[in-house]
Amino acid sequence: MITKTLGTLIIVIICILMLPVGLGIVGGVFGILIGVFGAVFGAIFGAIGALFGAFFSIFDGLFNGFFGWHWPFGFFHCNIFSLAAIVLVVVLIAKSKTKKS
Repeated sequence: MITKTLGTLIIVIICILMLPVGLGIVGGVFGILIGVFGAVFGAIFGAIGALFGAFFSIFDGLFNGFFGWHWPFGFFHCNIFSLAAIVLVVVLIAKSKTKKS
């Protein structure tokens, strides 16, 4: 028969031995959940990046590959259509902000 002191001692020893195991299991489950969450976001944003890459490679092929339109100077490695698109976006954003005010 187990006395009250011996039963308490066994319970304390089991708790001391099982604490690292329990913390390891909880940490492992937490790591798996965060890893799956990160993988899902990585897949989503990777697909979005692939769509943007495919979309803008069409324009690169049109303006840069087929026609070969570049700046006449060697120090600015960008074609005129890229700069025109950037200027157009900046102008449209500036106009939309002035109409709201």
